[in-house]
Amino acid sequence: MKVLVLGSGGREHAFAWKIAQSNKLEKLYVAPGNAGTAEIAENININPNDFEKVKTFVLDKEINMVIVGPEDPLVNGIHDFFLGDSELNKVAVIGPEKAAAQMEGSKDFAKDFMARHHIPTAQYKSITSENLKEGYQFLESLKAPYVLKADGLAAGKGVLIIDNLEEAKQSLKEMIGGMFGSASATVVIEEFLSGIELSVFVLTDGKNYKVLAEAKDYKRIGEGDTGLNTGGMGAISPVHFANEEFMTKVEDRIIKPTIEGFQKDNTPFVGFVFIGLMKVDNDPFVIEYNVRMGDPETEVVLPRIKSDFLDLMVAVADKKLDQFELELDERTVTTVMLVSGGYPEAYAKGKVISGLDQVTESIVFHAGTTNINNDVVTNGGRVIAVSSYGENLANALEKSFSNAEKIQFEGKYYRKDIGFDLQ
Repeated sequence: MKVLVLGSGGREHAFAWKIAQSNKLEKLYVAPGNAGTAEIAENININPNDFEKVKTFVLDKEINMVIVGPEDPLVNGIHDFFLGDSELNKVAVIGPEKAAAQMEGSKDFAKDFMARHHIPTAQYKSITSENLKEGYQFLESLKAPYVLKADGLAAGKGVLIIDNLEEAKQSLKEMIGGMFGSASATVVIEEFLSGIELSVFVLTDGKNYKVLAEAKDYKRIGEGDTGLNTGGMGAISPVHFANEEFMTKVEDRIIKPTIEGFQKDNTPFVGFVFIGLMKVDNDPFVIEYNVRMGDPETEVVLPRIKSDFLDLMVAVADKKLDQFELELDERTVTTVMLVSGGYPEAYAKGKVISGLDQVTESIVFHAGTTNINNDVVTNGGRVIAVSSYGENLANALEKSFSNAEKIQFEGKYYRKDIGFDLQ
């Protein structure tokens, strides 16, 4: 098979790493890719949102399957583009069509979906400039802290959690006024749920599904979960508090109604469903849906898949996921993210990375890197994910932290307390 992976981050490097292990693979391309994917695939300088260029490449190289990593092309309708083109509609696309991708593209859409299909979530109200006063009244009815979410895509940064009521009202007004551009023209106000977060990753062919694994990531830049939100500073899988009893509740109350909901709403969904959860006491509540794999969670979830990943993707494309035997590794996998100095605010690029050849007992996934003059250099805020297997959490973390020390670039920073709340 000839496969094209769209995207350039750690998630896409993990996809490429896993696909490259399959004996079914004939040729692997990543667009645009990074310095890590360049070692195991051929990088192609195409923007995943430039559908016409993607089409030309797919036809030219006779690609059999396209795996969409990031959310933007999905929300923009790349799957629909393929289905609507007589030259492309036989090419398998892993990722939902535009209507279903609104589960991530619009928080309001997702909340309405959950209400319609009786999926447990926090109470909420969607606010625009037209009903701003209702927003103030709803905030007054809630207890602090107050959760404000930009309705649209805001690169993972469109959520504010505020302790003070007056500050929450002011922030609501500023968000609607353009704090996150058009993404916050509508704001979803949510009741704050107190508990512990985790994410569950599900793969579906539209009817059948497989639960890949659960994971917990760490979003804050500072140790002890302090400071600004990031795209993710590390992750672990499995999560010990997600025991069999809890995961049965997740499947019965959330996963099954979600997959059935797509069918009832006639919004075909082929691909990954990322369900962000809050465990409140011993019950699961949905915080958000994403319509692709998470990053850096992919860097701990994919290493736990023992089955041939390309076979798994083919089963999805052929709508035969129920016939696939998914085998998972029981070991713990942890990943620690090395980021550029200043991230998630302003940071420099082009810093030479050394020590990659010194890494042992870990897998290095490139997130924000590129090649310049035979050097691997930084090319983003989140630069490298160091993933490790371990017989337990402490053992896996020890390997990730040890190897994180060996990799060097100017301004390097990483959290040394990933998993601190679970040990």
